[in-house]
Amino acid sequence: MELTEQELSSEVILEGGFITLRRDRVRLPDGKEATREYVEHPGAVAVLALTDADELVMERQYRYPLRREFLEIPAGKRDAGEAPEVTAKRELLEETGYTARRWRFLGTAFPCIGYADEAIHYFLATGLTQQERALDDGEFLEVLVVPLKKVQAMALSGEVCDSKSIVGLHWLAAHQNGMLPGVPV
Repeated sequence: MELTEQELSSEVILEGGFITLRRDRVRLPDGKEATREYVEHPGAVAVLALTDADELVMERQYRYPLRREFLEIPAGKRDAGEAPEVTAKRELLEETGYTARRWRFLGTAFPCIGYADEAIHYFLATGLTQQERALDDGEFLEVLVVPLKKVQAMALSGEVCDSKSIVGLHWLAAHQNGMLPGVPV
């Protein structure tokens, strides 16, 4: 069965600071036409920074769209032309003050496939060393180091509830169980 939709036209509705909202006309597999609105996103990284004591570096920050604080794994937007592993190392240091001796790429997930093209690249960082962090202007967050088992329980209870953290925890568990080898970076 053919499922591909063919772009007929595309227009920019809004060009934001780092996202673009587009409206496309498409031809559906049955020949009819439809409109598709979606967000173009530069992509992001998420880091599972694991201490030698089996604790996860977490961040607590306010997320304006939902008007509440979230506990989540470190993450950040890729700069234009920046390799995901470079973004991961930069974001971990800027947001948390940690660097890592060992890095492993775990995989890529697409968190919002119904309305965005964002790809999040997941990395495991180990052999951590604490340094001074350098938050971006307008960025406010609290860094916490939480036992991994507690973070996993918090995800099951809904205390950790953002999709990137849940996917990251799932892939970390698979890696630790030998089911997801990852790629050394």
